[in-house]
Order: sequence, then C-alpha cells, then structure tokens
Amino acid sequence: MAETMTLRALAKDLATGRTSARKLVRECLDRIADPEGEGERAFIKVHSEHALVAASAIDQMREAGIAPSPFAGIPISIKDLADIAGDVTTAGSTALADAEPAEVDAPVVARLRAAGFIVIGRTNMTEFAFSGIGINPHYGTPAAPFDRVTRRIPGGSSSGAAVSVADGMAAIGIGSDTGGSCRIPAALCGVVGYKPTASTVPREGVVPLSTTLDSIGPLANSVECARIVHNILAGLPVGEGKVSTLKGMRIAVPQTVMLDGLDAHVQQCFDRALHALSQAGALVTHLPLKEFALVAAINAKGGFSAAEAWSWHREHDIIERQAAKYDPRVLARLVKAKDQTGADYVDALKLRAALISGVEAAIASYDVLAMPTVPIVPPAIAALEENLDLFTHVNQTMLRNPAVVNMFDGCAISLPMHRRGEAPAGLMLAAAGGRDAALFAHAAAIETVLAV
Repeated sequence: MAETMTLRALAKDLATGRTSARKLVRECLDRIADPEGEGERAFIKVHSEHALVAASAIDQMREAGIAPSPFAGIPISIKDLADIAGDVTTAGSTALADAEPAEVDAPVVARLRAAGFIVIGRTNMTEFAFSGIGINPHYGTPAAPFDRVTRRIPGGSSSGAAVSVADGMAAIGIGSDTGGSCRIPAALCGVVGYKPTASTVPREGVVPLSTTLDSIGPLANSVECARIVHNILAGLPVGEGKVSTLKGMRIAVPQTVMLDGLDAHVQQCFDRALHALSQAGALVTHLPLKEFALVAAINAKGGFSAAEAWSWHREHDIIERQAAKYDPRVLARLVKAKDQTGADYVDALKLRAALISGVEAAIASYDVLAMPTVPIVPPAIAALEENLDLFTHVNQTMLRNPAVVNMFDGCAISLPMHRRGEAPAGLMLAAAGGRDAALFAHAAAIETVLAV
C-alpha cells in the first residue's frame, strides 16, 4: 500500500481488482515487522492472523458482490484507548495489564468494522493520553518520520496512530483528542488529523482522560479521508465530499496566544500558507480573539483533565494500587488534581461557558480560523527523556494552540503546510462546534493550495 494512497484510491483499486484486501493487509504487516522501521514502537499489539483472515473474508465478499462498503478490506489502526473485543485495553500503560479483556468492541470500532475496515492492531500512545509529546517509557517511543537519525518526538498522545499512517502501516489511524492528541502528532508526522465536535462521535468503550474535553477522531492521508472516517464514526452518510470556493472565503487569524513564540520555520510555513490563500482569493483577517487568554486561567490548577482523570483512576482503584507503574511525568500531572477544590472546578466551568459564548460570537462572521497547529518543530526524544523541565515546557508548548479548540467545544483539523523535504509544520483550521461538515469543505479547498 503506497504511503500516500487515499481511501478513494484504495477503494477504486479494490473494486477494479488491481489490489485485494489480503494484499493490502500483507503490505501493512510487512511494514510493521520491518526491523528498520518503527512498527515495534508504533504498535502495542498487532492483529496479524485475525487481519489476514478478515481480509480473505472481505475478498470473498467482494467477489460475491456483497462487500459492506467500498472501503471494505482497508487496514486501519486503533489507539490503545478503545475497546476491541478480546483485547485488554491498556491505554499505553502497564498498570492495566491485568485488566479483563473487553467483551465487545467500542462503538467507534464496531462502526468501522461494519463498514469492512480491517483492524491491523492497537497503536502506542502517551500513557493514559496525558501528554502532547508521545513519549512512552513502557512500550518505547516511535520517531516522527522527519530526521530519524536524530529520532524526534512523534507528538501525542496518539503517537502510534500518526506514525502508522505516515509510514504506510495503516491507511487510517483512530485517535483521541482532548487537547490536541490527534492534531499534534498529525502536524509532527506530516499527515492530517481531525478533532470533531466532541458530541458527534460516541465515546463509550474508550478510556477517558477528560469527560468534558475528550473527542474521537481520525488521522489520515487527506482531508477527504478524514471526512469519510469521521462520518462513519459519527453514524452519518459518507456521500461525496464538498469543496468550498476559496475566492471570498473568510479566514480569521487569531492574534491572542496562537502566534506567540513561533520558531522561524513554522512562521515561514504559516506566512507562506496565508499568502497562498490570499492569492487564491481568500479574505484573511487578523482577529484579536482575546477570549483565548481565558484558557490559561481555566487550566491554572490542572483544569478539567487532571480532575476528571483523577476521578476515573480513583474510581477504578488503579492509582492507589499501581502508582509505581505509572510514568512519573503522567503521575505528576494527575496528582495536581489533589490541589483543586470543588469551587475551583465550578469556577472552571463558568470560565469555559464564558469562553464558548465569547468565541462563538467573535467568529460568527468568519468561515474558518487559521493558525499553526504547534509553534515548533519536533525536538529529539532523548533530550526530553533526560530533562523533566524541558519535557514540561515542550508539552505545554505543544498543547497550547490545539487545546483552545477543545476548550471552546469547537472542531478542528491539522493539515501539512510544509513543503516536501522540509521539517514538518501543521496548519490548524477551526470552527465553532457543530460546523464539522462546513469545516471539511473549507479544509478541502485550502488543502489544494498548500504545497506539501
């Protein structure tokens, strides 16, 4: 399977007999098993035998004219947060290794299987999804595709999902996004990452980080691929993707927080992208959006993620019994919740409500917001493993821009905006919650002018 093949292209090849489900799965498994590649670190569990059996069954169904969808037989990866029947869901941790296997698939997995997608395996992640870096001391850390001599961070928490797509080990990766966990690794690995309006995709059967902020989304090779998978996850008709007209498209560039401290390469890529969009007829406006400054106040004492994650870990009697097995970097963020009071949590809810209403009013007359997904290129894994202060700083830097969208309950997508051969840089497009279909149409148009 070519690394940049889209779902539409793969579906066409399957329909015309140019390839088969079994061949696609075999190619993915070979890439995963390649000792020179990142498969060992990108996957926590590989479903080799089951995937090949499922592929043979799909090939027979297609020959009989009863394939469940045009995408039946295409291999996908699932982040280790989601239940897969018969598997233990470890959430990237060894603390859950003795848990009972899942009895049924999470709804998101079940919907993909119903469409005929083949689960190739469970992907690695930041333990319990609590970091935007992607480092995992239990299962290793897959390197981003760019500069594997240096071995740079893949971004988190859906690290393995992004690497699996970027390296052609799966056509689609399913991730979760609480503060950027689909979009950050997408930006650092040069693929597309989508964070939907949280309420559109069911979260049952998925280990939570924050019940307030969590969402489930795809990592993919194109905007259309992401749209197709999102619609399947959301229980919507796939249909044909719409593409907006760039001429007259109203693009707002937030000035508060989002452009602070951009490194020179990201700034160059962002400026180039905005120039290309303006040349294509888009109307680019700089918008203050001072409401974004509220996010720091909401997160001052750990925010929703720390409090809600602590509650889940305590409820399931994990943290008291297994604290020694946690990644210390994750544990340190979790225990911040001990410093929060009920009044602090209520204050955060009030601030979030003000943020949502203020942002929705401010952006109502624009089609889309545009900003860098993350402000820096991926640093070396080793540097962050060895220096906790640097890890903390880079983690906050990675999460800063994308987390704002989760906080105002919006939808967002990250597209590659770097040129081929350059260090990775992502362009994040965002809209108010509920505007997923419109955002996909705008992103599809913008994708056409970005030089990748």
